[in-house]
Amino acid sequence: MSTESGIPIRAKAPKRFAAGLAVFYATVFGVTGAYLPFFTVWLKAIGIEAWWIGIIVATPAITRFTVLPFITAEAERRQALRAALVITAIVTTIGFICLGVLRGPLAILAVFMVTACAWTPMVPLTDGYALKAVARFGLNYGPLRLWGSAAFVVSALVSGALADIISPEHLIWLIAASAGLGVIAALGLQPLDAPGARQGPARRVALLRNPAFLAIIIPAGMIQGSHAAYYTFGSIVWQGAGYSGMTIASLWVLGVLAEIVVFALSPRFTLSPALMMLGGALSAVVRWLITAQDPPLAVLVAVQLLHGLTFGLTQLGTMGLLIRHAPGHVIARAQGYYTACSGLAMSSAAMLSGALFERYGLAVYDLMAVMAFTAAVVVVLSRRRLEAPPASDQPHSPGSGG
Repeated sequence: MSTESGIPIRAKAPKRFAAGLAVFYATVFGVTGAYLPFFTVWLKAIGIEAWWIGIIVATPAITRFTVLPFITAEAERRQALRAALVITAIVTTIGFICLGVLRGPLAILAVFMVTACAWTPMVPLTDGYALKAVARFGLNYGPLRLWGSAAFVVSALVSGALADIISPEHLIWLIAASAGLGVIAALGLQPLDAPGARQGPARRVALLRNPAFLAIIIPAGMIQGSHAAYYTFGSIVWQGAGYSGMTIASLWVLGVLAEIVVFALSPRFTLSPALMMLGGALSAVVRWLITAQDPPLAVLVAVQLLHGLTFGLTQLGTMGLLIRHAPGHVIARAQGYYTACSGLAMSSAAMLSGALFERYGLAVYDLMAVMAFTAAVVVVLSRRRLEAPPASDQPHSPGSGG
């Protein structure tokens, strides 16, 4: 196997297509930049108890392994990724607006579940859309994806500044406003395929019967799922420690800045995708073990920088392996299955974290470290399979531009 990252590059790419995709990535992750640091703070501010917060926050992850795979598969079968992105962006915006007027935990859970059914497919649909462009136009995934991370930074900083000014009960409107920008950006996306075209039976691929594919999505899902306690209770713990809204946002931003650097430098990486994933897993073990010790702010700053490896390097390795082992005509479906796997891991860990946090506090991060270590073991045991030559029906080889 080549030691290259597995994400092809071509010098000349359609600038308009790339610009529209970069803008949409920015809006998708701009929502996340407002959501991750402050959604749980909003829930707590309106009186939702910790165990209910754990259940509510687990909802998006649950939809990832239930509804999401069907949406991504159907969008790809109809070759309507752009239309799916427009529809999901609209429904997501309406959902967050509706949440803003609710206060009861059951009502919030019900509406958030519907919202999540539209919101969670947006990232795998966008990644599938992007990877098709990687194969067709020779775009590079890392530099495109970094615009999403950059928008996360801007959104988190703006939300953090506003969180020190507005009441916590109104933080939900920052998330809803960010989602609204995604609708505008979605309308500017360029179509990749003819609407309504369908895959013939001869082109169907049984991804879930492919051992190499399972060896990709299972450990990758566990590594990403190990972020559950951080995503659920990170801001709550920091707020309880007396950190301001801007400090909380800055801690989130530090991690994403490290992620941006990793994505920006990815074209120069010479590690194989499997080794990238392994590096992400081992970094997660270190990160969560340190976080469990309630480190002071100076150490916490350094720990947050590991996000560039625990998330960024893992994501690059996963995308490189998917391009290598998943045929191009089912790449969005492959993204759906990967997101479903990470959703199963994330939802399980989030609900367990909600139950354990009240009793054991930061010790919940030890469980996250165990998840990441288990993923590292799976990668090591599967490395030969992961580094095997790509399937014969791949539309391109790792070193080609498509």
